[in-house]
Amino acid sequence: MDMMLFNTLSRTKEKLEPIQPPKVGMYTCGPTVYNFLHVGNYRTYIFEDALRRGLAYLGFEPRHVMNITDVGHLTSDADTGEDKLEVGAARTGKTAWEVAEFYTKTFLSDSKRLNLLPPHELCRATGNIPEQIELVRRLEAKGLVYKTSDGLYYDTSKFAPYGRLMGAPHQEGIRGGARVELSPEKRNPSDFAVWKFSPKDRQRQMEWDSPWGRGFPGWHIECSAMAMKYLGESFDIHCGGVDHIPIHHTNEIAQAEGATGRPFVRVWVHGEFLVMNKAKMAKSAGSFLRLQDIEQEGYSALDFRYLCLTAHYRKQLDFTWEGLEGAKSARRRLLDRAQLLARQAKGPAGDAARPILDRFKAYVADDLDMPGALAAVWDALKPGGVSEAAQLAVLREADHVLALGLFEDVQTVLSPDLQVLLDQREQARKSKDFAASDRLRKELADKGILVEDTPQGQRWIQRKP
Repeated sequence: MDMMLFNTLSRTKEKLEPIQPPKVGMYTCGPTVYNFLHVGNYRTYIFEDALRRGLAYLGFEPRHVMNITDVGHLTSDADTGEDKLEVGAARTGKTAWEVAEFYTKTFLSDSKRLNLLPPHELCRATGNIPEQIELVRRLEAKGLVYKTSDGLYYDTSKFAPYGRLMGAPHQEGIRGGARVELSPEKRNPSDFAVWKFSPKDRQRQMEWDSPWGRGFPGWHIECSAMAMKYLGESFDIHCGGVDHIPIHHTNEIAQAEGATGRPFVRVWVHGEFLVMNKAKMAKSAGSFLRLQDIEQEGYSALDFRYLCLTAHYRKQLDFTWEGLEGAKSARRRLLDRAQLLARQAKGPAGDAARPILDRFKAYVADDLDMPGALAAVWDALKPGGVSEAAQLAVLREADHVLALGLFEDVQTVLSPDLQVLLDQREQARKSKDFAASDRLRKELADKGILVEDTPQGQRWIQRKP
């Protein structure tokens, strides 16, 4: 089945046509590891994970590359200010290297709890400094960079398509001061650093020798250099949040295409913000929700994943505790149904599951319409519909994309002590001793076993505390 994706570059929904089908090169911008990530960050990673899973489900072979920005870029929206990793080091009493390693580990731990597939290539900026220097050399050879007192800057006036990702001609719609400073040494307001010189009055914790002097890479150069290293000078899909469109991804294009003269990325896919009280969640605001915060309130990481799947990735998602409670309840019902079906469903699914799964697949293929895909799954579970075997087939296949952990730790038998209680309750029901039956139901429920009475007898579901 074809995959249709909204391409930010063309502002249209396009059929994905990989350079080397069925292989799909996919680059996603990873975290800057100077602090904990917030749930708004993870909304982006969840949509990217769903895209990768969806591509594989549709028969493509995605190769996923993600960067770890463990070289601090500067704190202001200009190429000035303090280094984020050095600020983190001062805050924690660790070295910048230790800060980067600590927050990388927390990111990977959070990612595992969210069922995010690990990238095929997780590349660190500090591990690819020579590649970044080489890319700057190529830009210099093309006459696209110039030197100032504090570093080397890309001359955006020499790259005619600059700004096209944001839908603006070269200098239109580009605000002076957006990730750049209106400095007398800069030729154009939109020019940006590709290499910064270390301060003369102190030593930075992270700095390297280069042909232009000791220093460190600009923020944008790492993604261009590493994406081309691991996926080639032209590849299929580049993802990120919408906040990367006007500056970071615009500058990535300028660097890569300026150096190679070739199209950098075929399809740019951007996810919208998660907002709280109508405001974008951001670390810079000093107040944000971590994954651990919602877990401390009694929700799982996968409850949050479900919440993210209820909104299309190109629409803002308003985070509320009520919304998360609804996601928890819905996911719990899916878990209960999956566990019951895995134990009780009999016989083959036959052809009954196929129309539902075809509908599910069509939603996935239509610009990753996960709300529609979820609706198809719920329709399959309606009473009086398809057989339990068909429902089980739908849930098993759909969870390869949804990744809600529906079949993790499915219990097929009870421990002996719980089985005794269940048998005692069944006997109490048969004897019409409803007081004992209710007492035993409650005792089982307190131990995480929910009992359901059906015409075929009692059924049980085991819930984790």
